[in-house]
Amino acid sequence: MSVDRSELEKAVRDFPQAPGVYLFRDRLDRVIYVGKARNLHKRVAQYFHPSRSSAANRKIRAMVDVARRIEFHTVRSEAEAILLEGKLIKDYRPRYNVSFRDDKRFLLVKTNLREPFPRFQITRLRKEDGCRYFGPFASSGALRTTINWMKKIFGLRSCAPLVPGERDYKHCLDRIIKNCCAPCLGTQTQEEYRRRVEAACAFLEGKSREMAEEIRKKMEEAAARLEFERAADLRNLWEDLRQTTRPVKRFLRAYEPALSPSRDLEELAAALGLTTPPPVMECFDISNISTLHKVASMVVFEQGKPARGGYRRYRIRTVAGQDDFASIAEAVRRRYRRVLTEGTRRPDLIVVDGGAGQLSSARRELLALGLTDIPLIGLAKENEEIYRPDQPLPLQLPKESGAIRLLQRLRDEAHRFANAYHQLLLRQRVRESRLDDCPGISRNRKRLLLQTFGSVDRLRKASVDEIARVKGIGRKLAESVSRYLADDRPSG
Repeated sequence: MSVDRSELEKAVRDFPQAPGVYLFRDRLDRVIYVGKARNLHKRVAQYFHPSRSSAANRKIRAMVDVARRIEFHTVRSEAEAILLEGKLIKDYRPRYNVSFRDDKRFLLVKTNLREPFPRFQITRLRKEDGCRYFGPFASSGALRTTINWMKKIFGLRSCAPLVPGERDYKHCLDRIIKNCCAPCLGTQTQEEYRRRVEAACAFLEGKSREMAEEIRKKMEEAAARLEFERAADLRNLWEDLRQTTRPVKRFLRAYEPALSPSRDLEELAAALGLTTPPPVMECFDISNISTLHKVASMVVFEQGKPARGGYRRYRIRTVAGQDDFASIAEAVRRRYRRVLTEGTRRPDLIVVDGGAGQLSSARRELLALGLTDIPLIGLAKENEEIYRPDQPLPLQLPKESGAIRLLQRLRDEAHRFANAYHQLLLRQRVRESRLDDCPGISRNRKRLLLQTFGSVDRLRKASVDEIARVKGIGRKLAESVSRYLADDRPSG
């Protein structure tokens, strides 16, 4: 259902003035952007403010143009908003997000209580190694300040040896400046040092507020004595301690249902009338942006998740022009002819990207190969309709259905894989083009010309006016390209 800009602006007026995250969704109800906000109402309203929207970059303007719905989730603090934003970006991998898509993790604090003299270390990876972990922490700067202060207050060591000795003491200044209780000199037994570590653990868990309160009082006393620099340092330390030791929700359970492959498979089986959920699904997609390269992709999902080792890609060889029906037929024929020849595992469900035409083409090839027992469906992009053999009307599931979202993930992965192959072939052709030696033609201009005309032969037949209409190619350069290709015409 189409939603105009005014309706989105009206919905944003009801957003709360509270910290949280917001999600932009497109017409297919896919998440295209996840953002965080200290104040949801003010932050999201900025996307629709005339002065800000006109100054926004093209990516933001395009995102707002394709958005059809905006939803929000409130949290207790800005730190929780940062953590939830990172989790949702990893779950949905929205196309307009850049940060957090590299699976970068938040900071944790780690200590191994099995060591004779445990240390506190900062890490990003939680392992099943018997160590004790604290976090995650949203602010790395506040955490590092807190850990350094905590080591000083509790007299904890920073040196690396498992059991520090006098040789380590000779190269350490912490004892001299009274930042360490120096267990390397035998001033502390293991039991006494462990009590210091346990007190530090309780502090990181937020169970000890007395220290932060003491720092706050010292800050006020310094301000009363007009020692403003000292008061500012204590204020910064106090804020870092509060931020680090504030309890933070980890969002492990509340959003797990957003992606539940097993449940989605069960819903899909029920919707299609299958006796059991399909453990292996294969999906086909065609990419033929130009007639120069026509490619197909086949991706595999096992137990509702991508199985990239089974992906296949095909260059369409027997189809003239842009014919999706014939291209799907060739890809299906080549795939399952090889499956029969090699005796490899057959899928439990085949999905083709498209409607009744693509479905019929794929079905004819399966019938010719004798594969009549594999369920086959087509998924049309326009309204996310599911086409089935011998069914005159398509099946349309609710947008929030886990079954349709699973099919969307499968189809989108096939589309991504096909486009990636198409772009790879185009880049290879750009590198090998006759335009390499043409004066005035840079790599970017060469790419634009080949994307527009498809091949050097078509570019050679184009008029100067047609060449000049390509972005970045003026009249003078178009004449130069036309003369160069005329002189470079192959003999014979």
